[in-house]
Amino acid sequence: MNEDHPKISFGKTGVLLINLGTPDSTSWWDIRRYLKEFLSDRRVIEVNPIIWQVILNLFILTFRPSKTAKAYKEIWMNDINKSPLRFYTEMQANKLSQRIKNENLIVDFAMRYGNPSISRKIEDMQKKGCENLIIFPLYPQYASPTTATVCDEVFRVLMKMRWQPAIQIVPHYESEPLYIDALVNSINKKLSEINWIPDLIVASYHGIPKKYFEKGDPYHCYCHKTTRLISERFKEIKIITTFQSRFGPQEWLQPYTDKTLEKLPQEGNKKVLVISPGFASDCVETLEEISIQGKESFEKSGGDKFEFISCLNDSDDHIKLLEHLVKKNLN
Repeated sequence: MNEDHPKISFGKTGVLLINLGTPDSTSWWDIRRYLKEFLSDRRVIEVNPIIWQVILNLFILTFRPSKTAKAYKEIWMNDINKSPLRFYTEMQANKLSQRIKNENLIVDFAMRYGNPSISRKIEDMQKKGCENLIIFPLYPQYASPTTATVCDEVFRVLMKMRWQPAIQIVPHYESEPLYIDALVNSINKKLSEINWIPDLIVASYHGIPKKYFEKGDPYHCYCHKTTRLISERFKEIKIITTFQSRFGPQEWLQPYTDKTLEKLPQEGNKKVLVISPGFASDCVETLEEISIQGKESFEKSGGDKFEFISCLNDSDDHIKLLEHLVKKNLN
């Protein structure tokens, strides 16, 4: 090799875990910056972009950050100044790296919106000698506003790179046996910790606008498939599927989680467990929207017992699942 040639690293494979994203802090400006990036994504908001930018910048980004900041402050990990989603995604990457123990495999994480960005992490991996990248969207059930937008951003980054690594995308895993096992184990763990038997288990997934489903998005079907597979292991307790976190005036996938929790006590279901199988890590949608707001509305409506089952987070079962899915793509 020419002595003047710059040193080049090569021969590595990178694994990049990618979650939705998080603001850098609970400050109004950090929340606004995060919401602007998230809500400007055409996959997330399928509205005329000119009209939407007017609505977004004049109204939503003026009033929404304060409400969102209040929710984040309820669940923020102040001792380390991180959101739970950031903390658990980072832990997943660290534990997965320790579990695989391969010096030629670099495991890292990125956020679709916010920091650390996909572009920064892909460029960093390429500089470290990663000639192959395994992109791992942390969404068990495929949806265009989640998995597809991760792919969009990955390919946008590659378009700007002169020397590109080869790319593999880990597909959706809504029916992967280790995933179902991990969810079942988390339910059993919670059942062993409480001294009452639930009347019902609510499996709450993040919603999408109904029109996305009508246009062909398979997300709705994948969610029901996951619930069905869990239900097959719990014949004695009924499990239902609901959808949370709707935004705006249009109709979203139903039944809505919040409305369901409000009416369950009147139907005789006064003791419930709630699990969120579509979230790889606990976040504002699970810890504030379900565990705090959901519990409060359920109890105000006459409910007696309410428990939220934590997401898989950095549990051993989850790291085992991530390792399995990564190795499938390595082979």
